[in-house]
Amino acid sequence: MNPKILPASIEAEKSLLGSLLVYPDAITTVFQLNLSPQEFFTENHKIIYQRILELNKNRKVCDLTTVSTILSNYGELEIIGGLNYLYELTLGTISFSNIAHYCEIIQEKAQYRALIKTLDRSLTNSFSEQGDLLTLLNSVEKDILTVTRTHRTSDFKTSEEVVDDVIAQLESLKTNNGISGIKVNYPVLDAITNGFQRGDLIILAARPAMGKTAFALNLGLRASKNDNNVVAMFSLEMSADSLMKRLISSEGKIDSYKMRTGQFENDKEINQLYEAASRMKNYQIFIDETAGITMNEIFAKCRKLKADKGLDMIIIDYLQLITTKNSKSENRVLEVSQISRELKLLAREMDCPVIALSQLSRAVETRSNKRPMLSDLRESGSIEQDADLVIFLYRDDYYQSDESADANAAVPIEVNIAKHRNGRTDTVKLAFDKKFSHFGSYAE
Repeated sequence: MNPKILPASIEAEKSLLGSLLVYPDAITTVFQLNLSPQEFFTENHKIIYQRILELNKNRKVCDLTTVSTILSNYGELEIIGGLNYLYELTLGTISFSNIAHYCEIIQEKAQYRALIKTLDRSLTNSFSEQGDLLTLLNSVEKDILTVTRTHRTSDFKTSEEVVDDVIAQLESLKTNNGISGIKVNYPVLDAITNGFQRGDLIILAARPAMGKTAFALNLGLRASKNDNNVVAMFSLEMSADSLMKRLISSEGKIDSYKMRTGQFENDKEINQLYEAASRMKNYQIFIDETAGITMNEIFAKCRKLKADKGLDMIIIDYLQLITTKNSKSENRVLEVSQISRELKLLAREMDCPVIALSQLSRAVETRSNKRPMLSDLRESGSIEQDADLVIFLYRDDYYQSDESADANAAVPIEVNIAKHRNGRTDTVKLAFDKKFSHFGSYAE
């Protein structure tokens, strides 16, 4: 073989292994990319990665202690460079946000090496002029095809496969009365959307105090109650406790003021509280209250939740509070555009609807008709382009100063589906009961 140095990235291999030793949950990302021990260049890295996989398979924690112990048990600790080498791998590892990139580098270099070995063998056989030429050509072609088949790209689907998928979808639609996505149990809304579709990015936008957080919570609560769906909620502005108080208030029809103050008047109200709280414990709702969370962290947490419990819906409150690497950049439009693209990728990867709340610009307030339009999406960039569904909330009472109106009375609210990539647009009227943070049908 030609004595030239084979392609490899030792630094990427070290960074990947260091990330796995410091952040064991990162193994979920590596699994999804199907990284094999044989794709590592150095023998010691192959051994370390193999033992990390073994620990994970046996559901054991992966860290410096457990990895060094299993290597020692196999008599491999000194072979890989000892405990000091494992420690060196962890130095400088401050996050695992780039772990997918490390995997891609390692796999690409392994692909180059495989191709070089195949071509080198073909050259050797060609120079030797031994054997039948046609046999040699067939062998070379077969070897090249073997290498290309291992390259990780999406394969074409045959028309037969696609037809079978479509027929299965249509049969499912017939069984489920036309609902192919996640039901939120607002019949008119479900009928228009056919349920919130897996892989869709849904933007829910409104002016402040219009009720968008309450509506998002109602959507998540109803989705969770339906078929025991797993719902992840990322609250970048409110604490998990505050969010749960709203959920309990909506679930039990309990005065939200009393939920904040704890001033319940009688045993009936207290029993109502405990009954609603008991039901909430049974719903698969998972809340993350990390302020200034990044998209990398959202991806990591969703991957772990999906692997552990499954995942059927993601709610993020709200889009403009997500932190980016370039958070100090003066071009906020580009930042938000990047976030919206990554939210769409999140929906596709997790195979579930992602509902992202968004602010609207103040341009709404300058018009006589204050119903939102797509152009009102704040720092819109590619939000409208990336979204499969854009929903606006609008309440007339918000702009009316009626001193005689009951502040706790339910008010009509318009749920305007302003963009629907795969269906019709329309406006649904619901009733918003501010006292209970509850959205119900307008007829009720």
